[in-house]
Amino acid sequence: MKNKLLAEAFGTFWLVFGGCGSAVLAAGFPQLGIGFLGVSLAFGLTVLTMAYTVGGISGGHFNPAVSVGLTVAGRLPVSDLIPYIIAQVVGAIIAAAALYVVATGKAGAEIGGFAANGYGEHSPGGYSMLAGLVIEVILTAFFLIIILGATHGRAPAGFAPIAIGLALTLIHLISIPVTNTSVNPARSTSQALFAGGWAIGQLWLFWVAPIVGAVIGALIWKVMGEKD
Repeated sequence: MKNKLLAEAFGTFWLVFGGCGSAVLAAGFPQLGIGFLGVSLAFGLTVLTMAYTVGGISGGHFNPAVSVGLTVAGRLPVSDLIPYIIAQVVGAIIAAAALYVVATGKAGAEIGGFAANGYGEHSPGGYSMLAGLVIEVILTAFFLIIILGATHGRAPAGFAPIAIGLALTLIHLISIPVTNTSVNPARSTSQALFAGGWAIGQLWLFWVAPIVGAVIGALIWKVMGEKD
C-alpha cells in the first residue's frame, strides 16, 4: 500500500507542477507564451507520462474524483479511497509549494490567480457559477467513462494512457475559458491554498462538481460498458 500511495503522490505532484506550472510560468510569457493550447497539452502530457511511469503501481489516478469514480465502478477497494485522496492532495500541495517558490523567484514577481479555478468574476471568460458547475460535472463524467473504457479488458492493451492523456487535453481545450479547468479536486485545492481569498471561497465547487461528475460517469459505464 505504501508504494501505491507514494505513486499517487508522485504522479499528482507531476500533474500539478507540470500542468499548473505551464499556466503560471509559460502561458503568458510575452509574445512566446504557450496559451490555452500549450497548457492543455501540458496537463494531458503529465497524465500520459505518469500513467506509463507509475500506473502499474497504483493505477494512475492522480485525482480524488477519479478515485471516487473507480470506487463506484468497483475498480478500487473502498478501504483504499481515503488514503488515495490524502496522498493525491499532499502531492498536489507539495507541487504548488515548489511552483510558488519558482514563480516568486524573480524581482517584482506576483503570482496573481496562480492558475486557481474560479467562476463568475474569477472565471477566465466571466462564466457563471452554474456554467462552471455544469461543465465540470459533464467533463468529469466523460473523463471517467474514457478512463473506464480505455482500461477495460476489451480495449487494446497498452494504449490507455494515450487515450486518457488526450482526453484530459481535450477537456482543458473546452473548459479553460470557463473555470480554468479543474476536473480534479486535488489540483484545485493546491492552487487555492496559495492564491487564497476568493480561490478558497470558491473551492467547494471544484470538489462537489468533479465528484458528482465522476459518480455519474461511473454509473453510466456500469450500465453501458461493463455488461455484454
